Amino acid sequence: MVNAPWLHIVGIGEDGMDGLTPVTRAVVEAAEVIVGGDRHHTLSVNPDAERIAWPSPFDAMITTLESLRNRRAVVLVTGDPLWFSVGARIGRAIPADQLVYHPQLSAFQLAAARMGWSLADVETLTVHGRPVEQMIAFIQPDQRLIVLTTGVETPTQIAKFLTDRGFGNSRMTVLAAMGGEREERFDGTAADWSHTVPAFNTLCIDCVAAPDAALLPRVPGLADALFQSDGTMTKQEVRAATVAKLMPMRGALLWDIGTGCGSVAIEWMRAARYARAIGIEPRADRRAMAAANALALGTPKLELIDGTVPDALGGLAAPDAIFIGGGLSRATFDAAWDALRPLGRLVVNAVTLESETELFALYRAFGGDLVKLQVNRAEPVGRLTGWRPSMPVTQWSLVKR
Repeated sequence: MVNAPWLHIVGIGEDGMDGLTPVTRAVVEAAEVIVGGDRHHTLSVNPDAERIAWPSPFDAMITTLESLRNRRAVVLVTGDPLWFSVGARIGRAIPADQLVYHPQLSAFQLAAARMGWSLADVETLTVHGRPVEQMIAFIQPDQRLIVLTTGVETPTQIAKFLTDRGFGNSRMTVLAAMGGEREERFDGTAADWSHTVPAFNTLCIDCVAAPDAALLPRVPGLADALFQSDGTMTKQEVRAATVAKLMPMRGALLWDIGTGCGSVAIEWMRAARYARAIGIEPRADRRAMAAANALALGTPKLELIDGTVPDALGGLAAPDAIFIGGGLSRATFDAAWDALRPLGRLVVNAVTLESETELFALYRAFGGDLVKLQVNRAEPVGRLTGWRPSMPVTQWSLVKR
């Protein structure tokens, strides 16, 4: 016998009960207990239901919901429960056959309709309850963004991000209370943004680049000058080749061993949505540079660990990729290789003869690809121009199968 679902996750808009389908409205009206935020409770009608506010801390939500298992329970959320909403978090903890989702039009759909934008051609982001800096990675010429914001100050913060990077002429629109009687719209440009907007809002951005705008593509190979560094870093061309071998993928985790200023980890995180990285670096000054670079380049969730390898690797979540840019030893390799998930990618760069000798031994034992990379840059030689070579980098890479 299959038990009937006991928990309904209902998306509700500014039009409240009037915007629900008859079936969904009946579910809300029949609920014994309703969980949601203050505005959700205001928008819903059921005078007999017990009302529960979002628990604090939010991680207590699942425990709260589990306690309602034998009652007719409804969770109210804004818009689509499975699009940057709590529905996904609940679905990871409670089996799918015990849940029913009732989607409503999302803020993204409503905003795209107000702007006349094709949603398929727009980047949809959220900084609600998340670091605002993570939207920086999506600032591109002619890109349209719809951003779920985190409060009154967020549009002003984002306007500064845009202006500082040469996108001050970008057109910005804030939409609030969409679909309700109190719907509001605020228009302007990033450079002159001065509106005071409601706390619950959605931001639409049409990115316009000035001739001197910073070009920060998500394809790896950012200019070295964009990173704070003490000179010890994986340089632009080698970094592009390194990240390509690491193969960034959605939600994948990288260990960056000997992270330095964080250039490889940051490029990894920028290259794929929700990619994560842990940087292990024993020097505090370099960790500080890596943290500053992560904020400036839109990867504020870069995790930095003070420690030396291999000891610092114990207890970390299993990675999908590992980059060893410093601290190579057979013990470090063994610990990293053991932790790497199946189909994981490992890349090691070496510039010294001692490290190169270690790499060759590993290559003989494990296979993979061994290449030597060298970049020559054109520089003045008196009144003429010549090639100045950089130190060659020996790179070993392999996939765990």
